[in-house]
Amino acid sequence: MNLFKRSKTAANGFDWAGFIWLFVFFWYFSGITQLLIQLTGTSGFSGFRQAFVMSAIWLAPMLLFPRQTRVMAAVIGVVLWACSMASLGYFFIYQQEFSQSVIFIMFESNISEAGEYMTQYFAWWMVLAFIAHTAFAYFLWTRLRPVYLSRGKALVAATAIVVAVVGYPLVKQTMRTGTFAEGFEKFETRIEPAVPWQMAVAYHRYLDTLAGMQDMLKSASKIPPLHNLKNSMADQPATLVLVIGESTNRQRMSLYGYQRNTTPELDKLKDQLAVFDNVVTPRPYTIEALQQVLTFADEENPELYLSTPSLVSMMKQAGYKTFWITNQQTMTKRNTMLTTFSEQADEQVYLNNNRNQNAAQYDGDVIEPFNKALADAAPRKLIVVHLLGTHMSYQYRYPPTFDKFQDRNGVPDGVRDDQVPTYNSYDNAVLYNDFVVSSLIKDYAKTDPNGFLLYLSDHGEDVFDSAGHNTLGRNEAKPTAPMYTIPFMAWASPKWRETHNWNFAADLSRPYSSSHLIHTWADLAGLSFDELDRTKSLVSDSFKARPLLIGNPYEREQKALIDFSLMKPKTPPAVVKQ
Repeated sequence: MNLFKRSKTAANGFDWAGFIWLFVFFWYFSGITQLLIQLTGTSGFSGFRQAFVMSAIWLAPMLLFPRQTRVMAAVIGVVLWACSMASLGYFFIYQQEFSQSVIFIMFESNISEAGEYMTQYFAWWMVLAFIAHTAFAYFLWTRLRPVYLSRGKALVAATAIVVAVVGYPLVKQTMRTGTFAEGFEKFETRIEPAVPWQMAVAYHRYLDTLAGMQDMLKSASKIPPLHNLKNSMADQPATLVLVIGESTNRQRMSLYGYQRNTTPELDKLKDQLAVFDNVVTPRPYTIEALQQVLTFADEENPELYLSTPSLVSMMKQAGYKTFWITNQQTMTKRNTMLTTFSEQADEQVYLNNNRNQNAAQYDGDVIEPFNKALADAAPRKLIVVHLLGTHMSYQYRYPPTFDKFQDRNGVPDGVRDDQVPTYNSYDNAVLYNDFVVSSLIKDYAKTDPNGFLLYLSDHGEDVFDSAGHNTLGRNEAKPTAPMYTIPFMAWASPKWRETHNWNFAADLSRPYSSSHLIHTWADLAGLSFDELDRTKSLVSDSFKARPLLIGNPYEREQKALIDFSLMKPKTPPAVVKQ
């Protein structure tokens, strides 16, 4: 009774202190994880902001039914606490934010695997952290008290909260996207950082994306195998590795002549590498590029990815056990195609389950599962490693120890001072990518394999490189050379070189589109089949130079595809080595 009297007699008629305690209590369950994400630099500020806003929704019932404040807060609090424990625990173990990808991994794993993860990563201090988290939540609950308003004012205030937090954003996104479905999807992104919506949205998106992926897998299972496939290595053990990079422009690699020393480790291996210097990607976006890179589709036949086997399926048909190790986001609507490619492999390792692409998820994590795949007893193996590479935002792509480029030394004169930090962070991301790719090559070499490793990037990135130094990122409507010029290189073991022609000196400058990779890969792997076109193999004596087409092939009626060979890539400016 004294609690009610204290609330009713608050100064000036409104208990602001009680109102703030209510908000802090509800915010705490989402805010604690988001605060840790901020303090550790794991991701950007948007999640913290949205969790702050969404926590206000629970104030509405408190204002409408003040006499039941502590009971309602306890019931809601228990739900929020349970969700926050899962979210916080996942962050403790993986330093990632809970997302739909986590649910996908949970359902992909069995109880034994889950137990192994818990045993490997769970630490005693987590128990203390959970106890502290629970105790502080209880402390906040003890500070709660009713906040009274007249019935009319309470109704107005509660309505205003619901409209501001839910109604306005949902209507705004619906009007912006044109449909309620798309507007609701955007709205889900806004509410996802806050519990319990984090779990609800993650599960809803998991079901939606899973359905799309299963449809794709079902369609892929109906694709007929390659005709008359023969494998010249069928009677020999072989381990072949495909490393797919992300957003890496070869013009920013010292291996390709860039004056900043961004690829010191690959530079040391240069004499062992076949470094191709005239390869471009057909499209500047991951999904659209890999639809062609990993299948028989190309700019002139873009639909073939729906009706012909993928590179993974081809290698399985050739008798290889296949592995897919990825540091890309796993289960998102945008990445459904990538997950479909990975699910075609015999074994998958998904490392990046972050909700936000702008999160510190380092590619060095692929090294351990890569070595585990190398040690697998299968006589013939294909290992695909998909990196996050130098994807924007670049500062999240490398640990602090690789923060080498920090000033204007080596930055072109046309780059403004406010652009320099981004320019430098991209070079630092290239530097870390060099460490990861070279580590994969070195670890592969240690196993004394019979095989080869091929590395290419899905597409490039323009980071103030092109004329005017004003372009950042990728834009297919306004193409520039850095968006399309990609690294493409291969390393072969001594055993492989003994039985294969690996002298590509005359082939290194051939104009080539990565959309024809599957023909080059099959040729290198010693495969033959009716669908193989050796004129599209970069290393074949039958190679035929073609126009390097880029652009959206589905808009050719509105806009002709561009012959990239007519676009001369800008020579990197002379800069000072660091």
